[in-house]
Amino acid sequence: MTPIAPHISAFLQDHLPRQKGASLQTCETYSYAFQLLFIFASQRLKVSPSALYLEQIDASMVMDFLQTLSTERKNVTRTRNARLVAIKSFMHFIEYREPALLEQIQRILAIPTKLEDERLIHWLNTVEIATVLNEPDLSTRSGIRDRAMMHLCYAAGLRVSELVGLPISALQLQPKPQIHIMGKGRRERALPLWSDVVRDVRAWLAVRGNASVPEVFLNSRGLTMTRFGFEYVLSKHVRSAGKINPSIAKKHITPHSLRHSCAMLILETTGDIRKVSLWLGHASLQTTEIYLRADPAEKIAMVEKATPLRLKKGTFNVPDKLIALLKGGR
Repeated sequence: MTPIAPHISAFLQDHLPRQKGASLQTCETYSYAFQLLFIFASQRLKVSPSALYLEQIDASMVMDFLQTLSTERKNVTRTRNARLVAIKSFMHFIEYREPALLEQIQRILAIPTKLEDERLIHWLNTVEIATVLNEPDLSTRSGIRDRAMMHLCYAAGLRVSELVGLPISALQLQPKPQIHIMGKGRRERALPLWSDVVRDVRAWLAVRGNASVPEVFLNSRGLTMTRFGFEYVLSKHVRSAGKINPSIAKKHITPHSLRHSCAMLILETTGDIRKVSLWLGHASLQTTEIYLRADPAEKIAMVEKATPLRLKKGTFNVPDKLIALLKGGR
């Protein structure tokens, strides 16, 4: 039997960050996926997680784990598939270290991803965004921070991991304000910043103070703001803004909705899906096409430009009820 602990340690601490160049956010996401998997397996096998063996993590165990994610944890299909990607990546790592387990590994690698419904995105228009950004109390330190966080996330179209992991060194506020982002897939992009965003960021930096961490945004304890912390901050202000603008209350708004809102603004302003892709740092235009599906203006323009068919008009005379009754009796 092969202990799993040494292999998962080598995978997360050396293979992913050093050999594959994975970001800190990716490593943390993979680590959490295995935390869930090993807790599930240990409860089923009635052993401690550190006593698990590779042979026990077979295709049947992985399939049951994925099913639990959907049924008990209520994870969406995308999250379920992301956990499977992490497991498969680990199995590819193992197949060269433990050739005797190749058959078991191949069965796990054969587990298919689950198809998901491609629903329309949730986003806020400029009026709704302004309402949310006006909610923080700018007479308080936390209010200044909240406004700067939300405004920067929206204006730069940041993923939540990019926002909370943003170091101060990535900000260039003069002579031409811009932000440098190391995004998904280690793709770096540089974006100019609006003057209003620079004003809010400067206001936060003025009250941020010294901290032991390099990230721009801090929580109440002076540590790096977490993604869950930002989700709480955003949801609080969205609820408050929803009382002022009822249209906000009808939408399911998450941190990623700010990124979607930025994309829709750029699409509306430029009409060029390629510029949206460049701004968001997408690897391909296929990913960016979701914004075309969500924008009704594009479809209205197509309808207006289309030449209607020339069809002959007809008339229909409603038959007399009595005659229809008599005909039916034949």
